[in-house]
Amino acid sequence: MATFISVPLKKSSEVDLMKPLSKFVTATYPAGEEQAEYIRAVEELNKLRRNALGRPLDKHESCLEILLRYYDQLCAVEPKFPFTENQLCLTFTWKDAFDKGSLFGGSVKLALASLGYEKTCVLFNAAALASQIASEQNLDNDEGLKAAAKYYQLASGAFGHIKDTVLSALNREPTMDISPETVGTLSIIMLAQAQEVFFLKATSDKMKDAVIAKLANQAADFYGDAFKQCQYKDNLPKEVLPVLAAKHCIMQANAELHQSILAKQKKRFGEEIARLQHAAELVKTVASRYDEYVSVKDLSEKINRALTAAKKDNDFIYHDRVPEVKDLEQIGKATLVKATAITPPLSQKFTDLFEKMVPTAVQQSMSIYSQRKAETVNRLVGTMREATNLCNGVLASLNLPAALEDLSGDSIPQSIADKARAVVQLGGLQSIEQLIKDLPELLTRNREILDESLKMLDNEETTDNELRTKFNQRWNRTPSGDLYKPLRAEGANLSNILDKAVQADQVVRDRYNTHCDMITLLCKPENELNAAIPSANPTKTLQGSEVVNVLRSQLVQLDEMKKERETLEGEIKAVTFDMSTTFLTALAQDGAINEEQLSLSQLDQLYGAYNQRVQATLRTQEELLGQVQTSHQEFSSLKHSNTEANQREEVLKKLASAHDSYVEISNNLREGTKFYNDLTEILLKFQNKCSDIVFARKTERDELLKDLQQSIAREPSAPSFNIPAYQSNPAAPAGGPTPAPRTVFTQQPQQAQQQPQAKPMPPARPPPPSITPQAASTIPTNAPATGPPSSNPPPLAPPSQAQGPPYPSYQGYPGYFQMPMGYNPYAYGQYNMPNMPYMQYQQTPGQGGYPAPPPAGQPYPGYPQQPPQQQPYYPQQ
Repeated sequence: MATFISVPLKKSSEVDLMKPLSKFVTATYPAGEEQAEYIRAVEELNKLRRNALGRPLDKHESCLEILLRYYDQLCAVEPKFPFTENQLCLTFTWKDAFDKGSLFGGSVKLALASLGYEKTCVLFNAAALASQIASEQNLDNDEGLKAAAKYYQLASGAFGHIKDTVLSALNREPTMDISPETVGTLSIIMLAQAQEVFFLKATSDKMKDAVIAKLANQAADFYGDAFKQCQYKDNLPKEVLPVLAAKHCIMQANAELHQSILAKQKKRFGEEIARLQHAAELVKTVASRYDEYVSVKDLSEKINRALTAAKKDNDFIYHDRVPEVKDLEQIGKATLVKATAITPPLSQKFTDLFEKMVPTAVQQSMSIYSQRKAETVNRLVGTMREATNLCNGVLASLNLPAALEDLSGDSIPQSIADKARAVVQLGGLQSIEQLIKDLPELLTRNREILDESLKMLDNEETTDNELRTKFNQRWNRTPSGDLYKPLRAEGANLSNILDKAVQADQVVRDRYNTHCDMITLLCKPENELNAAIPSANPTKTLQGSEVVNVLRSQLVQLDEMKKERETLEGEIKAVTFDMSTTFLTALAQDGAINEEQLSLSQLDQLYGAYNQRVQATLRTQEELLGQVQTSHQEFSSLKHSNTEANQREEVLKKLASAHDSYVEISNNLREGTKFYNDLTEILLKFQNKCSDIVFARKTERDELLKDLQQSIAREPSAPSFNIPAYQSNPAAPAGGPTPAPRTVFTQQPQQAQQQPQAKPMPPARPPPPSITPQAASTIPTNAPATGPPSSNPPPLAPPSQAQGPPYPSYQGYPGYFQMPMGYNPYAYGQYNMPNMPYMQYQQTPGQGGYPAPPPAGQPYPGYPQQPPQQQPYYPQQ
């Protein structure tokens, strides 16, 4: 019977991937075909998890393919979604594969908001299922042997990968089944079983005995390493240790057997006998200790036949000296197995559901790049607008071009009339007043959203702190205060933005209040506007003069420069470039993205020429304004100044300035309205992030509270105390057989043989006989002894400390130990009286005899104390 160790699967709680992932997709990607495609992909991912983890899996390659496909998809999706506790928070709950739970509480489980934890547990299940599939293979044919070796090596590689990555994937101590020590041991066990399969293949192919011996010796070495790793730890089921010890001895015995054949071929008959004796002792050890796990009957008979024949030939023919085991040459080793490297994709039919989605690192780099691009555009456009406002301010202070148009002194200058019509077309005072009225409402709405978001964080953090104070170290999850630091920093930044927006709104209101009267005047009909402007003496003598023509020419150049800036602003805003390809290439080549370097380099290429053109317009404006101021001084010196003329010019200046202020205030208010609306969307996303993480933390809190309640329920409510001896039941002998194996083992169905019956345990010691003085003489002298047969073997006492693999003992050969012999209270041989009747009880004068037996079903009362010098003698039963 071939016994192979297989690993049980972990069990996971149901997790809804649809809702959080869909919310992220909706919030990140604009509505359209791309968003709909990603939503469908999320649905497929949710179905894939249910198929892989939400139902029992058969021990078949198709089920393993589903697990591997889900693992590959997790690896592919991990860089594309921000799976963190403070962003996209998904809590995965898994139970310990080896813990069966208790009456009052479930098995040990761990809930973590970590995709790395989910990947680790899924890979563990893939390795466990591979070990189960391998153990189900038919080892009587080549296909079964090849498949078993393949799956054992895959399981070994998966367990080894978990050992190397589990601590970095989790931010806390893992459960025992996925701890580095446990999966490291499982990896070696799977490798040992793969090596054993190769040994079976070599044996069935009748390869050379030297090769078979090396394969068996290497398998024994693997089993020995696994035994050493788990003999001092309680991280695997108790059935594993004896099987590893038995397999180590069996493989070593096979190595010695085939090496003895090689020694016989080389006519080293003494070495042949020594190796066969060693093999026989190893098999005998397995048969005496672990026969309920592994049957070595056939191997034992084969070795004994060979040993008998070898001894006979050597005694009658060769007379070769039999060396000591320690003097034998070491058997070589040959390794034909290797743990399968875990490099996704592991599934043969894997296709990435989110193939078109860029990784999170690229998304973040794109977001930062977009901010840098917006800052560059705003800087260039802002520079030109500031320069234009400065130009308009200078011209307004000089009353240009109105001064050139107002040579008659009694009509509205054409530029003022055009500005008045523009103000009326833009909505006049009503438009601005409505925009100003809407701003506080938008601000209040945004404040409420932000305050509600922060309040959710505060309430959850308060609850977490209260529970942490209540349970102390048992409340072993990340403190909410630490987890919410990024969100609070983001909230503080949003609050700061709102404060600055309030200040900017006040500046706009103050400016509006300053120019409100003149803006009101511009909104009046033309006759009322003309009446409001003071009249002055005509200056018709300046019409047609050279200085007026020069000023008009310079103003035309300034107007052309302003139009050029408007065109340039449109071109700057229209520049687009897809940086995702650049970032993806950098990520593929270097494994990381140097966003700052790549973005600044690209922005310099895109906007370098535009920056030069903007600077050129600034220089042109500076030169033109200098010329205008010089020409205006000459124009002013030619005008006949008087009080009425000065009053008229002052009003015209204010009207021109009011128009410019109206346009700027109107633009500022519309930008403010757009800013508040855009900020509302940002705040709603922030609120959703806070809501999601608070919900996830609440779910995690409920799970942890449930586990703590179960843990507290399992704790003893009172200190332990010693039970009186007369209340305790008779204990079974300490050296009883090991319990029968659990599901951790899978036996080959085609090679299964009849398992030897477990040796019967001796019955409990019967009570002393009830003897009275009258009945003592009636006891027959030939009464047969009762009790178990004398052939019952003595049970083994448990070793006082952990030992190495159970080798037989050889004199002078270190590292081997004799099997300990325990005391058997039922042995007859120590008195040599198998048929002796009970001796008649000699009553001491004045002392009563033993009480009669109690009624059926009632316990015996305590025995009365006898004086030490008069204690009777009883034969052993």
